[in-house]
Amino acid sequence: MARVTPPIPHSLSSSSVASAAAGDGVPSWVVLGFFSGGGAERAMRWAGGVAERVPQAWRWVRVAAVVPVMKLAIFLSLAMTLMILAEKLAMGAVCLAVKAFRLKPERRYRWEPITPDLEAGDSAYPMVLVQIPMYNESEVYKLSIGAACGLDWPTKRMIIQDLVETECNKWKSKGLNIHYEVRDNRKGYKAGALMEGMKHAYVRECDYIAMFDADFQPESDFLARTIPFLLHNPDIALVQARWKFVNADECMLTRMQEMSLDYHFKIEQEAGSSTFAFFGFNGTA
Repeated sequence: MARVTPPIPHSLSSSSVASAAAGDGVPSWVVLGFFSGGGAERAMRWAGGVAERVPQAWRWVRVAAVVPVMKLAIFLSLAMTLMILAEKLAMGAVCLAVKAFRLKPERRYRWEPITPDLEAGDSAYPMVLVQIPMYNESEVYKLSIGAACGLDWPTKRMIIQDLVETECNKWKSKGLNIHYEVRDNRKGYKAGALMEGMKHAYVRECDYIAMFDADFQPESDFLARTIPFLLHNPDIALVQARWKFVNADECMLTRMQEMSLDYHFKIEQEAGSSTFAFFGFNGTA
């Protein structure tokens, strides 16, 4: 059984306490010295002083360091909030002006549909290279390659590059000008793959390049709607299109992502393009 030491009565003398402590293995002279020298009282005073100084030290730290830092953080947050608000209002005003004055790209730039020439035939259409870089895209490559091969463009005036041999052979058997191109390294990642694809000799015949991500499904009239901007406006070097999402109604998360990206394309990109300002590249290359 465990030994229980009874509490020491307050009426015991210091010698009695020393004897009891000595029985527990504590030297009697240590205990006697502690009590006779007022050690307990000094310890209590020291503890009380520490308890008083800790809050004082914390108040000093708050006044000297924490409060200025928090004030600066609040000021910066307010400043950035006002900057973002001003940017949103400015972009909204630009988009309203575009709507009010009908400043659509078709009205601001020359755009005419490409029509086949009876004498020249399909040569009226410029040569277009379609690139679909991909890496481990087994779940979506059939849709993207199929959509690219379904573009409404003369077969002889379009070259498609992809990285899936089976799909390449399937569409080549249907008369498509499609090339299976791979490389033995990943230097430069997606941008490196696009650059590698443009090193082939047959690419020199192409006038324009259309790039699609592996999960893109371009509409059949994509080239017919975008190439005329480049063809009739020599000052234009790049034409980008707005994204739409096939699974936007799948769940709340996909719907929120669609709303966020719709704002990016409909407001930010349109405002940047209308004011000839810098705007982001729609892609990950």
